[in-house]
Amino acid sequence: MIRHFGNKLGLAWWAKIETANPNATYWYGPFLMKRNLEENIFSFIKDLSDEGSTDIKHSFVRCKKEEPLTV
Repeated sequence: MIRHFGNKLGLAWWAKIETANPNATYWYGPFLMKRNLEENIFSFIKDLSDEGSTDIKHSFVRCKKEEPLTV
């Protein structure tokens, strides 16, 4: 509930993850603290890699994000 409220205020941290194959953008979050996002991002990236995604790049963004979380 607190993460939802933080996201509504634009205070939540998200990871924007872009892959070349498939050509997609994934949003991973929300997290209240950037440190928690940094600690958890690599398991999400590993899952994408295990599924066959290639050329995976990520950045951390503090913003308000809503659906869709995959483009």
